[in-house]
Amino acid sequence: MPYNRPRVFAYRFLSAVLLTGLLVLTACATGPAYKPRGPGEVIGYTDEQLTTNRYRVTFSGGSSTRRNQVEDYLLRRAAEVTLQAGYANFSFDTRGMEATTYYHTTFDTWGPRFTPRIGLRPWYGPSLHPWYWSSWPYPPMWSGDIIPVTRYTAYAEVVMLTPEQATNNPNAISAREVLDRLVPDAPVQQAPAA
Repeated sequence: MPYNRPRVFAYRFLSAVLLTGLLVLTACATGPAYKPRGPGEVIGYTDEQLTTNRYRVTFSGGSSTRRNQVEDYLLRRAAEVTLQAGYANFSFDTRGMEATTYYHTTFDTWGPRFTPRIGLRPWYGPSLHPWYWSSWPYPPMWSGDIIPVTRYTAYAEVVMLTPEQATNNPNAISAREVLDRLVPDAPVQQAPAA
């Protein structure tokens, strides 16, 4: 079967277009960052009750979630857990942030490219091939960038405070005020009167 340049070009072009579309759809399918973290997922929040008035809360962001957003989401989840547990105020006993960095490499040489080439064929003598199809330039070159990507995970132990404890604790935080500031349009679950 003879080599059919237009057909090969069409197949490669169609493959590149489909791959690009698939990558765009995958990037859009990541969903919102603030959500419960499900089994096998790495983005979202978790909370675990340790005692009647103490919870461990974590929030893990994605590669595009900034550090201050991760801290705000942890604070938001702590306020929500406090109201759901029937308290109005809380404080942090321990609190921390972990950063995980990995490196992503990009290659300028990926994808369809037309590059001029001069070739020597000893049995035919010198020849000029003005254009050729390749995903790598000739000669091959590695000219990509190395990009650091950092994901943040915030964690805290949250202590729920009674009204008396909240008035005596200078580090007490009002859960309603936190949610009013971070999520102004969301309905806030009312804590039962103590």
